[in-house]
Amino acid sequence: MSKRTRAASLTTFVAASVALGAVLAGPADATGKDTSASKHTSTNASAKVMKAKATKASAWPKFLSASQLPPHPSSSWTSGKVTDGVPDELRFCIQDTLPGYDSRYRDFRTDLETNAQQLTFVVGSSAKAKALATRLNKDIRACATRIEQSDPETEAALKDYGKLSVEEGAHAYGLHTETSWGATDINLYSVGRDGRAVTLVRWAQMGDFSDAPVKAFKKTTTTAVNKLY
Repeated sequence: MSKRTRAASLTTFVAASVALGAVLAGPADATGKDTSASKHTSTNASAKVMKAKATKASAWPKFLSASQLPPHPSSSWTSGKVTDGVPDELRFCIQDTLPGYDSRYRDFRTDLETNAQQLTFVVGSSAKAKALATRLNKDIRACATRIEQSDPETEAALKDYGKLSVEEGAHAYGLHTETSWGATDINLYSVGRDGRAVTLVRWAQMGDFSDAPVKAFKKTTTTAVNKLY
């Protein structure tokens, strides 16, 4: 949800700490023997590790760039770094599906209230990716009901904008929330799949269904899925 709404307060914030480190060390040669061979071996090992890391990074699916988001009438988009994990804005709707998946995301912002996120998962097989996409679609379709059950002062409504013909398929939705004190927000969601990768795109700002750039969002979704592999 947009962070200005009551629905945003329902989001489950999960703090995760990940410590990554590597120490390469070798014992000093007290005998004064020639250690050039061991140094050469260590250098080669380090080079192999760096090469493996670079290969892994390049193999990860590509993300949208800021220019590929639905155009904003008065502000340009900026994009954050690709980050491991799941953005807080997406946790409430899909929290039941999250455990156990390798995921990365990118945040997007304008100078105003409009924001977006792209979250991508990579799983072990195309069959598992298909199952994951099915669960994510189910989560989004159920999110309006979950919001109303969690907060009686918020009304939520979902629109199904249908399937998109791209790679193994994609689906787009609209979700509108309105609080008892008048805050109103519109969110667009989509889920798409290509091989072992599944991506979820969210766009949000203040407003209602009439303010949603559905056509442009579908184009963004198509681009996001095509860029995966």
